[in-house]
Amino acid sequence: MKIKNLLFVVLATVGSFTVSAQSNLLNAKTPEEIGKKTAAQLNSDNDKPLPYGYVHDRDVLMGKTIWEFIDIDERINFPLYYPIDTAFVGKERRSLFDVLVKNIKNGKITEVYADDYFNTKKTLSDMSSSFRYTDTIQAGFDEINNFYDDYKSGRKVLDKQFINQQDLTAQDISGYKIKGYWYFDKRQGELKYRLLAICPVTPEARDIGKDNPDVIDLFWVYFPAIRDVLHEAKAFNDKNSAMPITFDHLLNSRRFNGSIYKEENVYGDREIQQYMKENSQNQLLESERIKEKIRSFESDMWNY
Repeated sequence: MKIKNLLFVVLATVGSFTVSAQSNLLNAKTPEEIGKKTAAQLNSDNDKPLPYGYVHDRDVLMGKTIWEFIDIDERINFPLYYPIDTAFVGKERRSLFDVLVKNIKNGKITEVYADDYFNTKKTLSDMSSSFRYTDTIQAGFDEINNFYDDYKSGRKVLDKQFINQQDLTAQDISGYKIKGYWYFDKRQGELKYRLLAICPVTPEARDIGKDNPDVIDLFWVYFPAIRDVLHEAKAFNDKNSAMPITFDHLLNSRRFNGSIYKEENVYGDREIQQYMKENSQNQLLESERIKEKIRSFESDMWNY
């Protein structure tokens, strides 16, 4: 009897912290009420991401900065990619790309940079050509030539049918680059990881639809500065849809698969492909060697 009571208490406690995939789903009397949180729900959701503990420089026995690429074609990385439709009916769920871009546009994310060393800040206007490409098709040029004086004087305006406009959306993203720091905390006696920056890798808007388009680093965002934004955004949890995971939790707990493409080194932090040229297998083996080198440091600390 005591065991049953204890089990009930545990289940009730876990249930009290559960966040439903669609708010008010079980209490809604009409479909319009689904997704609308009550005052009590809003109160309970008013929380913050778990703060990082203070780490003194003297407590870092070993540290190494690592850059990784997250390929969104891998199934484990799907929660970062889907849903690609911004009009998706699950109002509480968006792709990571949509969350980043939307909050850059509304001004909640300001720590946006052109490089992974945070030297040059990047504004929305700097990225406008990457997000949207507008061009006049050949029929439009013919139309202008036929009525040149009218268009020059402004009496006529070119119709939208003569303009080709392409927007960069979540479905066009190729993956993410992340920059992180592995360190051994001698006070805690364990190897830890701290995510420093994230960067969407996409083709430019002008190259959308082309075969094998060139991809670019769209922008780098300083991760610790956007944790509050990512904590409010939910990713899909395929093991329990009643308890979605926040992007902040997903990334901090490393619930993704990434391959190392660069480590800090004496050669100006050169990438693996710069010294393992035209051999993808060797590049992958080198990535695993770097990962194993970092992992081995912790186990070597406890072997005499």
